[in-house]
Amino acid sequence: MMWGYGNMGWAWGYGLLALAGVALLIYVIVRLASNRSGSDNTRSASRPAGSSTAKRILEERFARGELTAEQYREQLRVLDESP
Repeated sequence: MMWGYGNMGWAWGYGLLALAGVALLIYVIVRLASNRSGSDNTRSASRPAGSSTAKRILEERFARGELTAEQYREQLRVLDESP
């Protein structure tokens, strides 16, 4: 009786499946790495040249309604005065 030889074909299948899994893992890692570096370039390109982090936060707070127009203008003036 040849118990060990009947499953020899499955060994190749599992090997190919493992190889496909490793290739898929490498593909996902490369895609994530390229998306991360690409998103940094997109963010910096879409941002105006003179815009600072503080001004963006101020604009977001004004857009959400946390600041009135008068408060927004006053804080924007203060930001422009600072060095």
